[in-house]
Amino acid sequence: MKKILIIFGSTTGNTEYMANMIGEVFLDADILTEVKNAADTSIERLGEEEDVLILGCPAYGHDSIEMQEDFDELFERIENIRLKGKRFAAFAPGDSTYEYFCGSVDRIEETMEGLGAVKIADGLKIDGAPEDFEDDIREWAEVIVSSL
Repeated sequence: MKKILIIFGSTTGNTEYMANMIGEVFLDADILTEVKNAADTSIERLGEEEDVLILGCPAYGHDSIEMQEDFDELFERIENIRLKGKRFAAFAPGDSTYEYFCGSVDRIEETMEGLGAVKIADGLKIDGAPEDFEDDIREWAEVIVSSL
């Protein structure tokens, strides 16, 4: 049975909302799924037991990509784990008025691919409140389910 780990960083609750919604789609498809806050995740065991990593993090900042603090602390050490061949996807809520709209998705994808991980879906970037884009979020998660 496939196992998916969803790790998110959230300050306002938007990314957590998305992570839980994505997790529900996987669970409905009978996929073993765990949703974890980055603040409660140990880098040492990241990806050891899971077939797929789903990473969610908002980004802030006009001059550069500033990732959510808890997620950034975890992600800064990601090069210390074996990711070659590990399948992943990334998502983020954001605000398109920022120069680097959902730039965390781009940073996650670039870093993970640079470490040998395999992207299984284009990153999901939501402009505004995730509650307004539930169909888009579910469709994105279903694309991942169909790729497993």
